[in-house]
Amino acid sequence: MNRRYFVSATSMAAVSAGVFGCARSTTSQPSERNTSMTQVQEPMTAGAVRPFRIETAQSELDDLQRRIKATRWPAREIVSDDTQGVQLATMRAVMTYWANGYDWRKAETKLNAFPQFTTEIDGQTIHFIHVRSKHQNALPIIITHGWPGSFIEQTKVIGPLTDPTAHGASASDAFDVVIPSIPGYGYSPEPKTLGWDPIRIARAWDVLMKRLGYNKYVAQGGDWGANVTQELALLFPSDVLAIHSNMPGTVPADVLAAASSGGAAPSGLSDEEQHAFAQLKDFYGKHLGYSVEMSNRPQTLYGLSDSPVALAGWMLDHDKDSYELIAAEFAGHPGGLTRDDVLDNITMYWLTNTGVPSARLYWENKLGFFDIKGVQIPVGVSAFPHEIYTAPRSWAEKAYPKLVYYKKHDVGGHFAAWEQPQLFSEDVRATFRDTRKST
Repeated sequence: MNRRYFVSATSMAAVSAGVFGCARSTTSQPSERNTSMTQVQEPMTAGAVRPFRIETAQSELDDLQRRIKATRWPAREIVSDDTQGVQLATMRAVMTYWANGYDWRKAETKLNAFPQFTTEIDGQTIHFIHVRSKHQNALPIIITHGWPGSFIEQTKVIGPLTDPTAHGASASDAFDVVIPSIPGYGYSPEPKTLGWDPIRIARAWDVLMKRLGYNKYVAQGGDWGANVTQELALLFPSDVLAIHSNMPGTVPADVLAAASSGGAAPSGLSDEEQHAFAQLKDFYGKHLGYSVEMSNRPQTLYGLSDSPVALAGWMLDHDKDSYELIAAEFAGHPGGLTRDDVLDNITMYWLTNTGVPSARLYWENKLGFFDIKGVQIPVGVSAFPHEIYTAPRSWAEKAYPKLVYYKKHDVGGHFAAWEQPQLFSEDVRATFRDTRKST
């Protein structure tokens, strides 16, 4: 990749300095810490990129702990499994650790070790991490998270992607990594205007990459990030060189219609396709309640702003396999995300008060999640067994005429970069190797 696509360190040093906060985040002052709920910001010069640092007031953490300890609990579920939702024993374990063992300051320090910035695009403040590789000719990549995740999901792959030689790969596999926060998620404050759907977000991401000096780049995403990434491919096929997805849009129309309606599987499906159909039918039939509510009535979810246990319960009840892994972790049987992983993310949502704003993306969205979008540029697909559905190779080949990479894994789920950063990074490198050769 020619270095003309990059911004030099000298030009970035000329960027206006400053520190931006957001709801429930404060900036450090010479004599005292500002503990107001929201901070009034000076107008941002159009196109400016400003350094950002997370600064959480102690009063916010004290208030969080008080609220956790004041939880009024419901009675235990009257079934022996999780068919009625997030189980009381799991939630009590989460809250006990959150109140007595968890330390947000460790997370804050870890996150602040990454270079973070804000910039204004289309009237919206966008928060993002931007890490340049030390290696020459690194390939620019923008990676987009989903719900109930955040930019925190991707922080484990920054090292493997930007510094591949330290992680068993070649310098020729290096990336410059950009990880933005979707508007209304975390430190990208909630939009003040309507219309921030995946298409508009994709347009903003293209502006962001070009503002950083990357006129040609690749993109990756899962969950909402998969939709945004596919829209980038559709909107800017000359500038987005290739994409990678761990929750791809590959489901044939007849299969999707049958799964979402609870009908029988179409005839002629292979064993692998039958399995994917069963996963989708189970998801649509038993595990889609959160999406239905957020798609129709996101503002009703006041508990996400007022109660830590309500926020945590809502975020844990995303998909069956992720919940089972998290519940096992808090029961003392690790196998996926750690307790701190889970609570880093939930705490960030709480401190930024973005439970309801993040839900509004479902209300704004008019696109399907798993349907074929018509992407014509090169695509790589990672199929993880504990994803909402494990995309079969046969579907991926039909959905993406320029499929350049496909890998089906034996472990890993919905939060692939977070749960399996090594496997994820290997797939991303492999997807874009041919892209590098052709540029």
